[in-house]
Amino acid sequence: QVRLVESGGGLVQPGGSLRLSCEAHGSIFSINAMGWYRQAPGKQRELVAAITSGGSTNYADSVKGRFTISRDNAKNTVYLQMNSLKPEDTAVYYCLVVASELDYWGQGTQVTVSS
Repeated sequence: QVRLVESGGGLVQPGGSLRLSCEAHGSIFSINAMGWYRQAPGKQRELVAAITSGGSTNYADSVKGRFTISRDNAKNTVYLQMNSLKPEDTAVYYCLVVASELDYWGQGTQVTVSS
């Protein structure tokens, strides 16, 4: 059984930074893509950033230049460094791990950007 454990969310002022982490536990092999999605109240879940096993990255236009996704394959962990945060970044952030053609989702972590 695979379990994703997210951490790093919280309340931050506009312009501040947060770093999210998501570690995969359990019998997980051949991790392919890893990524972060977010869902704000009343909105659909959207892709924030993704990274392939080879290190190629993809970002939503709204976060380009502010967010950085990275991964540590030895730790089965994906990170999201978020800088210059804006109120519109407020959402629940979910990590996604794709392994052996299966999708695994984290439980979600709240990020609130407010003064």
